[in-house]
Amino acid sequence: MTAVRPDGPDTAVPKVGVGRRRAITILVSTALLVLLADIGTKQLALSNLTDGEPVRLLGGAVYLTLIRNSGAAFGLGSEYTWVFPLVTVGVVGWISWMATKLRSLPWAISLGLVLAGALGNFVDRIFRAPGPFLGHVVDMVSLFDPYGQTWPIFNLADSALVSGVILAILLELTGRQRDGTRIRGDSADKGAQSGAATAQDSDPEASSGTRDRDAT
Repeated sequence: MTAVRPDGPDTAVPKVGVGRRRAITILVSTALLVLLADIGTKQLALSNLTDGEPVRLLGGAVYLTLIRNSGAAFGLGSEYTWVFPLVTVGVVGWISWMATKLRSLPWAISLGLVLAGALGNFVDRIFRAPGPFLGHVVDMVSLFDPYGQTWPIFNLADSALVSGVILAILLELTGRQRDGTRIRGDSADKGAQSGAATAQDSDPEASSGTRDRDAT
């Protein structure tokens, strides 16, 4: 007996994924490596850069400008610094929930990047001046302008967070699920059937020949 695959716009197609333990290991390893790199680059910036004295790189495409940011991008929310650690706790909780069915390597990397980005700035909020939950985040990379006029000055944690979110969006758009399966619509099958019908309608002789063969 041959199994028939159910048709529908949201058909789950089995796909070979990695084991859950391996996926969790990749998630944690990605987060740990990026977090350590973020802490290291911030320490290098504090040791080698001076406030208000940008370093020009790549012909002005990149500037290293040391700032201490109490808010989010463009300094937004600077009066509510205590809120950001709470947001981080929520992000960690969401990732923990997502990891319960994690068997996808791309999703493991995506979640690891998001986790590293959230924790990287969380460390600054907790341990840097002026105090716990009020600490200022160390930023140092500015694009096309030394003072963040073109794009907000950011750090490695910000880059990891944005990259992880973009990767997650791409995975969702392509139907890749965190459990290793993939959602595939039947639009391709319908398109093929429609194309065949159109070809027969435009070629009466071919249609007649088909009917003759069927009659035979």
